[in-house]
Amino acid sequence: MDWLNYHHLLYFWVVAREGTISKACKQLQLAQPTVSSQLQKLEKSLGVKLFDRVGRNLVLTETGQLVFRYAEEIFTLGREMTDAVKGRPTGRPLRLTVGIPDVLPKLIVHRLLQPALHLEEPVQLVCREGKLDQLLPELATHDLDIVLADSPTGPLTHIRAFNHALGECAVSFYGTDDLARKYRRRFPASLEGAPTLLPTGNTWLRRALDQWFDERDIRPQVISEFEDSALLKVFGQTGLGLFPAPAAIEKEVCRQYKVRVVGRIEEVREQYYAISVERRLRHPAVVAISEAAREKLFAKG
Repeated sequence: MDWLNYHHLLYFWVVAREGTISKACKQLQLAQPTVSSQLQKLEKSLGVKLFDRVGRNLVLTETGQLVFRYAEEIFTLGREMTDAVKGRPTGRPLRLTVGIPDVLPKLIVHRLLQPALHLEEPVQLVCREGKLDQLLPELATHDLDIVLADSPTGPLTHIRAFNHALGECAVSFYGTDDLARKYRRRFPASLEGAPTLLPTGNTWLRRALDQWFDERDIRPQVISEFEDSALLKVFGQTGLGLFPAPAAIEKEVCRQYKVRVVGRIEEVREQYYAISVERRLRHPAVVAISEAAREKLFAKG
């Protein structure tokens, strides 16, 4: 691999900006022979000529212009890195990369992430979806800043991660107008034998609902099971059966899927977490997400 001497590149960059070696020397606080020598070494290492002399000034060759554009980007990034480390504004959007398990309701995800997009400093949001056990290792390699989840990581997780509680809410059942009229009366006893769409058995919500049904000796008629919460709602929109979703987004679910709330189960609580490798959240966008979730989205529990 050909290694680049960044000191030589820095001297070249300053000379190209100033137009003469003497002006660059004042900027760099170096003697003229030193800077001239370093420029020659850079040209030799690259095997190209970077400057033409026009009178007392140095003019970039075509290749010199190419090298200057790269140098400009390199040293601009260097300044931004220093600013970012020291907590100063960098002038470019903050990047927030979020892992989203496919079982999470997309409307909840949207509400959770929305505050990050309303900071004074612009935020570039990147969302990656997958299974929770596939997303968590990406925290350790810093490919993800946080992972949203509906349950905390357990002791069997092989990465060092911290669970930051965002809040919790009850679970509501929804249905089309006809289903809501039929099953709203006597809810939740009316769920006995009711056509129902449920999450698959590998989800926390399904396990919690099954336990709640068993404790009350309620046996709904399970028409279909879905791992993807958005797909579950789409089928529920057609009137195939009643379906559960977080109570915190009742208005959004009813508006988007043209359904009504049949009833709410307070005993089944959906919990949400931001999982990170940091004991204390520091990313400004993640802090905004956490504060808004606790103070607004889940403020009423």
